[in-house]
Amino acid sequence: ARGRRIVPSDPGRSLLLLKPTGAVAHGGGVRIDVGSPEYETIAKWLASGAPAPRDDDPRLARLEILPEKSVLRTGQARQLIVRAHFTDGRTEDVTRWARFASTGESVVKVDEAGQARVMGEGEAAITAGYLSQVVTATITVPYGNNVDAAVFAQAPRRNFIDELTLARLAALNLAPSPRCGDAEFLRRAHLDAIGVLPTPDETRAFLADASPDKRDRLIERLLSRSEFVDYWAYKWSDLLLVNSERLRPRATWAFYNWIRGHVASNTPWDEFVRQIITARGNTLENGAANFFVLHQDPQDLAETTTQAFLGFSIGCAKCHNHPLERWTNAQYYGMANLFARVRTKEGQAEASRVVFSVDEGDVIQPLSGKVIPPQPLEGTAVALDAAIDRRDHLAAWAVSPENPHFARAVANRVWANFLGVGLVEAVDDLRQSNPASNEELLAALAAHLVKNRYDLKSLMRTILQSETYQRSSRPLRENQADGRFYSRYYPRRLPAEVLLDALSQATGSPTEFKGYPAGWRALQLPDSNVESYFLKSFGRPERVLTCECERTAQPSMVQVLHIANGDTINAKLSAKGNRIDKLLSGGASDEQLVEDAYLACIGRFPTDDEKRQVLETLKDPPDGASRRELAEDLFWALLSSKEFLFNH
Repeated sequence: ARGRRIVPSDPGRSLLLLKPTGAVAHGGGVRIDVGSPEYETIAKWLASGAPAPRDDDPRLARLEILPEKSVLRTGQARQLIVRAHFTDGRTEDVTRWARFASTGESVVKVDEAGQARVMGEGEAAITAGYLSQVVTATITVPYGNNVDAAVFAQAPRRNFIDELTLARLAALNLAPSPRCGDAEFLRRAHLDAIGVLPTPDETRAFLADASPDKRDRLIERLLSRSEFVDYWAYKWSDLLLVNSERLRPRATWAFYNWIRGHVASNTPWDEFVRQIITARGNTLENGAANFFVLHQDPQDLAETTTQAFLGFSIGCAKCHNHPLERWTNAQYYGMANLFARVRTKEGQAEASRVVFSVDEGDVIQPLSGKVIPPQPLEGTAVALDAAIDRRDHLAAWAVSPENPHFARAVANRVWANFLGVGLVEAVDDLRQSNPASNEELLAALAAHLVKNRYDLKSLMRTILQSETYQRSSRPLRENQADGRFYSRYYPRRLPAEVLLDALSQATGSPTEFKGYPAGWRALQLPDSNVESYFLKSFGRPERVLTCECERTAQPSMVQVLHIANGDTINAKLSAKGNRIDKLLSGGASDEQLVEDAYLACIGRFPTDDEKRQVLETLKDPPDGASRRELAEDLFWALLSSKEFLFNH
């Protein structure tokens, strides 16, 4: 450009330096100062002729941040130092050029120079990025609670989960809530494990059982019930986007039945994923092959596979090196090239397709115009002319116990299902710059999964049995500010499908879904493309994106109005032959009516005060209301309560 942008003989006249120093008008404003290290670095490079990078140039080998762990108090500050270790043995302080960010600015804020200042109590991770690497420092600010050390030492422990959560609570000075009551545990475990409420008879039997192992026996029953299969088949169908808007109806059923069959047989997670990644053949005979009908583009397949099974997104590396993570543009296209030779064609059977692999075809990296050798993100490359199905190589790397991402990703998903908040949140955002709230616990859960050959039921059993899971949801003064360290169980609204099924079960009035047998529950549907105003209003995912963000539990005015006066609850309360009908026609006394309503809706007996108030109303009806109307009002009051709408 006629020597205007760079002037090697006189670097100071280069626009590359004149504009960022403000000597020449520049839309970006002043970015560097004359005489600064940045200025001198660029000037020296220009003076030496602006040489291009060479293959034998030193590369960044390792990045470190110091101190890696700190314990500070309110008002304190700490300077963080970032050091880069290069392949030629050189170590350099790169704090000045590192990019800093805090994962919890309400706890710790960090400025551009790496100065971290405490803003509140809790724990925050400070991430620092330099070139293509990211490192993390943890700053803990204990809560100002007055908790005796004996509280943590004497807290009950069932397994490694309790040891690791209590260690973190002690470091943060957060007292653990006591164990929840039997009724609370019964309802909670039912909803978290199988997505249905306990029946009144199940609640009566469990509360009357005085044996010390009754919770363990309940857990085993839940893990072996058919509703367990329904619940987890639905959950994995969300993950894999089973949807008749994008698949033909027969293919939708084939994919769903494949998933359900493997949940029923408790197929190890590594084998489950391996069969999906390497699926081939007719989509009606091998339901997993529909994964490649839903995602036919190699880039889409690379992104979906990574997010679904490894728990993080590489999409930002599609156009350039990831700005916040270590994934490069070349790694992205190496991953995509593993899927470049997958093809589909029409099958002989109606509505079928055939998935197969061919011997040619590659993805071109747009930046270079070259073919990047097919290579898993952190695995070994496959020769371009290798006569293999590249997906076999990918699957072997993906599900390997040595892969640091695979077991962590599913362990975090399962943990979030039962505890309400992932150790990494969101559950499919396991990037280095978004560390776990308890890294030791996540690592232990992943190791437990690998040790038990990826048996998800074994992991679920361990979580359900832990004292951490069985803590009360009622906050103590010493832990009410906690929302991510598991000092208590966090109440959360029931998912849309679970909530609708719970309304049907409590009232004894099933929901009708067009095209499906009478009595089918929402969690038995193979397809998200089923018309339901209720499910849509309460956050059912559309199964278009492999992202947990598709499902939402955010409240809305539509939800409030629908609960208060919508068709769903009112129609179920007035339906012929429902639970109220049966109670009244069966001659139930007022006390039996009240007791059954509480047991059916919120899984516990009414308190003496609650029973007294309802019985007084039943005996002295206002405005001449009928017994049926009062019974419907009682059920409506319970079904619209937080105690029903939330798991707790």
